[in-house]
Amino acid sequence: MDRRSFLTKAAVGGTAAAAATALAAPAIAQTAPKVTWRLTSSFPKSLDTIYGGAEVLSKMVSEATDGNFTIQVFAGGEIVPPLEAANEVGAGNVEACHTVGYYYWGKDPTFAVAAAIPFSLSARGINAWHYHGGGIDLYNEFLAGHNLFALPGGNTGVQMGGWFRKEINTVEDLKGLKMRIGGFAGKVVEKLGVVPQQIPGGEIYQSLEKGTIDASEWVGPYDDEKLGFFKVAPYYYYPGWWEGGPTVHFMFNTAAHDALPPAYKSVLRTAAQAADANMLQKYDWLNPVAIKSLVAQGTQLRPFSAEILEACFNAANEVYAEMEASNPAFAKLWGSIKAFRSENYTWAQIAEYNYDTFMMLQQNAGKL
Repeated sequence: MDRRSFLTKAAVGGTAAAAATALAAPAIAQTAPKVTWRLTSSFPKSLDTIYGGAEVLSKMVSEATDGNFTIQVFAGGEIVPPLEAANEVGAGNVEACHTVGYYYWGKDPTFAVAAAIPFSLSARGINAWHYHGGGIDLYNEFLAGHNLFALPGGNTGVQMGGWFRKEINTVEDLKGLKMRIGGFAGKVVEKLGVVPQQIPGGEIYQSLEKGTIDASEWVGPYDDEKLGFFKVAPYYYYPGWWEGGPTVHFMFNTAAHDALPPAYKSVLRTAAQAADANMLQKYDWLNPVAIKSLVAQGTQLRPFSAEILEACFNAANEVYAEMEASNPAFAKLWGSIKAFRSENYTWAQIAEYNYDTFMMLQQNAGKL
């Protein structure tokens, strides 16, 4: 090949390569556009584990898109009141939120079903339902009517039953009890004579201290210790039967989510599932230390009696029967969970339950 022919072909090749690069650049830009979202949390920064779920999502999304898709996280109250987060996202005023569906049960009790309602599933059970039982799709079918699209974004594991100023041994002891308790569970315990109170987290301590309320539920040892409830209500009951495995959700404005490139939607789903798993793992790591610390500071652990649990279970079923008869969306989601709940607990009591029970006996005998 002579020099002139080589240069001519090289020039042509170089031109083609340059043209290909020029053509590729816009395509790449289109698939990785600059997107900036705001996410409002329903939680304060002080509750670092539950609030931190949104920070995990934000960090992973940014890293996976080379900083092209950024989600700025705001604590509850910074730009939106904590319990208005989903409403503002649905209205299109904010692109995303990190919240719990049962905060909005007053609008429609169906909001609560995929988060946590009394005597539903454990954390493992609800995650199985979400990811493999069609739960995510069923919930989004309902949320579409509120301009929302949601993905699981955390779980605390079964919560504690709350802090009480006096011991509660029988169903009779519940009558007239003023308790700060979430809306849906409040409707259940109301049937047993409890007087539910809706009090923001920041006012619970003072209300217990002054005797304005007799009891309060919150989350579990790690978060509860930070708020100091053990100083004013010594009896710490378990389990929190109204939150056997509460799912915290990321909720996105439907139009904002639909406008994302497919790659960004995939990144968002993956990051949400990572945040979902991370929160439960972190609580499982932190709660053992916190419960020992609380007991060392004088906390009196008490189990709810079988009588109380049975009465609450029956009351919950009464509430569900009423809602299923009048709310088709609620009936559809709750029916799906109930169908799996039976299968789930059939399996859970075989290998898992027996292994855990044996190991707990060894721990109690001081062999671990």
